[in-house]
Amino acid sequence: MTRTSRASSLRPALVDDLPRPTLRRLAQDRMYEVALDKRGFGPVAGVDEAGRGACAGPIVIAACVLPRRTIPELAALTDSKALSPAARERLFPIIRRFATATSTVVISAGEIDARGIQHANISGMRRAVAKLPVRPGYVLTDAMTVPGLESPHLPMIGGDAAARCIAAASVVAKVTRDRIMFELDAQLPGYGLAGHKGYGTAAHMAAVEMLGASREHRMSYANVAAAHRRHRRQDA
Repeated sequence: MTRTSRASSLRPALVDDLPRPTLRRLAQDRMYEVALDKRGFGPVAGVDEAGRGACAGPIVIAACVLPRRTIPELAALTDSKALSPAARERLFPIIRRFATATSTVVISAGEIDARGIQHANISGMRRAVAKLPVRPGYVLTDAMTVPGLESPHLPMIGGDAAARCIAAASVVAKVTRDRIMFELDAQLPGYGLAGHKGYGTAAHMAAVEMLGASREHRMSYANVAAAHRRHRRQDA
């Protein structure tokens, strides 16, 4: 029996056996990763993205493998959305220092427009896992099924708040993308990209209506296209 078929046969029992942790318990319980390791499916990689819901800038996908042992320096680790920007910045170098392996993939707004956000997300997750310098025995994703992964995987609803490796990937993806958006803010003044990070706030759409869409805007998104049309009508 192959490793993948073993994973398929064990998956229902494995999922049923795993406890459902709260945010508070996530920090060092590592129950999902440890359970998989004990069943012979290590190392376990977590994968998550940042920027899917934005309408400007790239989407960033990160993959992360953490060692099995407890890491006291990561006691505050949880879903990146539940952390302040300062907390994410503090955790980012710690994750990079202690991780067995990390990788990131940056997919541009142009590629998102050309192929669609769903394709960008799924292909980016495949690429992030493939870039890891170690081949994972199992991959945990945040609610996303990823066809084409070489390793068996489990999509977990709320995975970034339930598995330490996904939480680590979510922080790496978020911090990497935030830094990109700060750089783009300097290159493309007037849109406020450093503040809203490319998400479709009222102020952001007002800036697109006034300035027109930039090269970093996702023109396939209805709100960007509508604001850009209004800008062109004003200039006509």
